[in-house]
Amino acid sequence: MQALYAYFQHEKAVPAHFEKEMYKSLDKIYDLYLSILALIGDFHHVALMIVDENRNKRLPGKEDLNPNMRFVENSLVKGIAESKELTGLCERKKISWQNDFDLVRKLFNDIRAGETYKNYMASQITGPENDRNFVVELITAHLSENEVLLSLFEDKNIHWADDTFVAFNSVIRTVEEFKGQFNLQPLLKDEKDDLDFMGELFNKTILYKGQFDEMIDKHASNWELERIANMDMLLMEMAIAEIMYLPNVPVKASLNEYIDISKEYSTPNSKVFVNGVLDKIIAELKQGNRINKTGRGLKEN
Repeated sequence: MQALYAYFQHEKAVPAHFEKEMYKSLDKIYDLYLSILALIGDFHHVALMIVDENRNKRLPGKEDLNPNMRFVENSLVKGIAESKELTGLCERKKISWQNDFDLVRKLFNDIRAGETYKNYMASQITGPENDRNFVVELITAHLSENEVLLSLFEDKNIHWADDTFVAFNSVIRTVEEFKGQFNLQPLLKDEKDDLDFMGELFNKTILYKGQFDEMIDKHASNWELERIANMDMLLMEMAIAEIMYLPNVPVKASLNEYIDISKEYSTPNSKVFVNGVLDKIIAELKQGNRINKTGRGLKEN
C-alpha cells in the first residue's frame, strides 16, 4: 500500500524503482524486529547490573545479598541475551541500544513495578513454557503499546510507525516457537511465495488501474471518482487486483483485509463505503465468472 501510494503520487514514476524500494522496506522491518529482541537482551544486562549494584551497597540487606534471580535465569531472556546470531546481526547492521541506555533502564524499572513481573518472580512454576509465556506477556503488556518506545522507533525511522505491529508480531511468533533453545525466525514464512505475492499485487494494481477505476465508478453510487478519498481508491484497486489476479487468496479474506486496512488508514466512513462498493464488484465478477481461484477450498469463493 505504501509503495503504491508513493508511486501514484509521481506523474512519471517508474514502477521498477518503487517495487525495489518496497522490497528494501522489508529489510527495515527486520531491523526493527532485531531491535526489539536486542532490547529484551539488554533487559537481561540491566537486571544483572541491578543485582550487582545492590550487592555492593554500603549496607546491603538480606534481599540485596540473596536476590531473586528468576528473571536473569529466565531461559528465553538469557537465550536472547547470549545469542551469537542476534549479536552478530546487530553488529553488522549497527543496531544498538547503547545510546538509549537510560531509556532501557527506565523501561525495565517500569516492568519490575508491574504485576506481570511480580507474579512471575513469585511463581513456583518453572520451565521453558512458563519462561516463554512471561516474555509474551512482557511484550504485550509493556512494550508493544509503550508510547515512549514507539515514539523512539518513529524518530529512528519514520516508516517504523507503521511497521511496529508487524515487527512485534514477528517477535511474538519467534518467542512462541521457543522450546528451550532460542532461534531467530525469518520475517517471511515462505520468502519466495510472499515476495512473488507482493510483486504481483504491486504490478497488477498498476497495470489494471484504469479497468479497476471504471468498475469502481460504476458501483460507487452518486460518487464521482475525484470525490473519493485517494486512500479508499487505492485500497479498492488493490482489493480488486488481489481478487481477480491472485488465485491463492480467498475472496472473503481479501475483502476483510482491505476493510480492516481502511479502518486504520483512511476516513471514519471508509469501512462502510469500501465494503459496499467491493461487495457490488465481487457480485458482478462472480456473475461473469471472472474470479478464478485455485487450491483446496478456494473454488467456491
